[in-house]
Amino acid sequence: MTDLPVTARFALPLLVQAQAQKEITHNEALVLIDALLQASVEDGPLAAPPTAPEAGQCWIVGAPASGAWAGREAALAVWTAGGWRFAEPRPGMRVVRSRDGAWLRFADGAWVEPGMIAAPAGGSMVDSEARMAIEALMTALKAHGMLI
Repeated sequence: MTDLPVTARFALPLLVQAQAQKEITHNEALVLIDALLQASVEDGPLAAPPTAPEAGQCWIVGAPASGAWAGREAALAVWTAGGWRFAEPRPGMRVVRSRDGAWLRFADGAWVEPGMIAAPAGGSMVDSEARMAIEALMTALKAHGMLI
């Protein structure tokens, strides 16, 4: 299907005039939309595909990718009845990871995970601990794209 025109953002296949078997192109676009709309991944980034995926499950491909995922680093990989389908992420794209509920954001060519925020422990250095906690909070908000 590489010779067909695609959409600008997510390379969804477009129908063309007088195209035979339009249902194949249409169904391919629906599979990708299904994976990308309200995107949720099982886990990732992972370098190797899972051994027993179920239709509709999605993962973030890690580096160095191997097996059926080779050469697809950072892509979203969704398992379908027809095998693996891949979607290249766009800057600012977000997904929730089912394993731990973390929101990941695609920025600067990589998936960014939110940082952990340590609670201030108290004691004689309250001001410096509070500053460290605020700095960690700001870092986490930046990772989520809520602060620039």
